[in-house]
Amino acid sequence: MNKAIEKKVGENIRALREQRKMTQDLLAAKMQLQGCEITRSAIAKIEVGQRHLYPDEVILIKKILNASYDDIFKGN
Repeated sequence: MNKAIEKKVGENIRALREQRKMTQDLLAAKMQLQGCEITRSAIAKIEVGQRHLYPDEVILIKKILNASYDDIFKGN
């Protein structure tokens, strides 16, 4: 995996989450309610590029943050 891409995607997710005034805890809780086993700590690691994203997580993050794939993957 390309660390620079993972870091940029994480930065994009953080920016989208913060624009929606959502905490990492709330994002993790909303994902858990949709059946995704993820913690606040995992969200934090994704946002700094220390953890890989799984396709189902990308789909849920897109849905919860009301974002597009372009928003998530821009700059890559």
